[in-house]
Amino acid sequence: MGRIAPLPKALLIEGATIYDPATGKTRRGDLAVKNGRLIEPEKLGAAKVERLDARGALVTHGFIDIHAHFREPGREDQESLESGSRAALAGGFTRVAVMPNTLPAIDSPEMVRSLLEKAERLPIVLYVIGAISRGREGLELAELLEMQAAGALAFSDDGNPIADGQVLRRALQYTKDVGTPIINHAEDLPLRDGGVMNQSALSTRLGLPGNPVEAEAAMVHRDLLIAQETGGRLHVPHVSTALTVDLVRRFKEAGVPITAEATPHHLGLTEEALRQFDTNAKVAPPLRTEADRQAVVRGLMDGAIDCIATDHAPHTVEEKEQDMIQAPFGMIGLESAFGLANTVLGPAGLAIEKLIDLLTVGPARALGLELTPLEPGSPAELVVLRPDETWTFTEKDIHSRSRNTPMLGMTFNGRVVATISRGSWYTCT
Repeated sequence: MGRIAPLPKALLIEGATIYDPATGKTRRGDLAVKNGRLIEPEKLGAAKVERLDARGALVTHGFIDIHAHFREPGREDQESLESGSRAALAGGFTRVAVMPNTLPAIDSPEMVRSLLEKAERLPIVLYVIGAISRGREGLELAELLEMQAAGALAFSDDGNPIADGQVLRRALQYTKDVGTPIINHAEDLPLRDGGVMNQSALSTRLGLPGNPVEAEAAMVHRDLLIAQETGGRLHVPHVSTALTVDLVRRFKEAGVPITAEATPHHLGLTEEALRQFDTNAKVAPPLRTEADRQAVVRGLMDGAIDCIATDHAPHTVEEKEQDMIQAPFGMIGLESAFGLANTVLGPAGLAIEKLIDLLTVGPARALGLELTPLEPGSPAELVVLRPDETWTFTEKDIHSRSRNTPMLGMTFNGRVVATISRGSWYTCT
């Protein structure tokens, strides 16, 4: 199990390959950290220096997750800001944007400020995504511009799609001038019709209600048309179907200002994970077919999809022990994200630097964030990777408060061995 501890006052990371996604440059050498900031190694001085042997490892900027659920306030039994931050560090993430489907929903500037104040004590940088509508009910717009002024980086009713196209249209119009993205949960609920897994021959054999690919693609198509008409910034979450990939690609080519994300589980898993009725593999949108999985991989490879986001969604053991109909949607994903993505995308021909870009540059651009270069004076916001290390994901690797993942026992190629952020560091032991 990994260890999270205060960062040494002086740390020398030795013999690493260093990739800086802010500049796109790679070099070999050492990185020095003093009092939480990068400095020239020769300026460490005579003070006691802790050393990290990084020979054979790759050091880069900490990952950024723009789609996670930390459940605070209201469901701290599933996850809290602190436990979610530990899970993030273990996965190599130094910045995380949390969704507003909390109890109560994050739908006011006061709620945004309250969460950001709590976040000041965390070992990662926390960003807040505010709700599009009051109470996430999809009827009346929340105080979007006021929340943006309070620090919200984007808006979403995540988990609840905006069914009323006029509400989405107004949200895109109101936020156009400030450039804040709108993220609409991409499911047409009447088309989903209570589906709990992908609609296919397998769902029929298992006797489970299916969720057709059209439920996602129809909603995304509507949203893309409205974004094209308004000129507002739309971000498409957790793309899971070949139809959606093709739609996003077409509208991007037409110049519509959109971005899109894919999750590690939609890259690495298919509906076959549900064959044994494992509720930990029940997610929204559902795991799809192998053809859909391959289309999502191609979308990341050719740039149709901009970034990888975990959709980390913790639930208690008791909730997930219900049957397939009653169990909630969602799986945790922070600790396994890099391992699963690298295991899938590396053999597909994606260079490790490109994968890092999908976990840093891509999410930063989607939310309009600055990616600090790895140079003296910058905050130490680092992840140390061993891209070729093979390891098995077990419960000992989980730092989240929840354990709902179908990936336990899976073997991954590529491991996070250390993460440095805001005066803390995680080391894999």
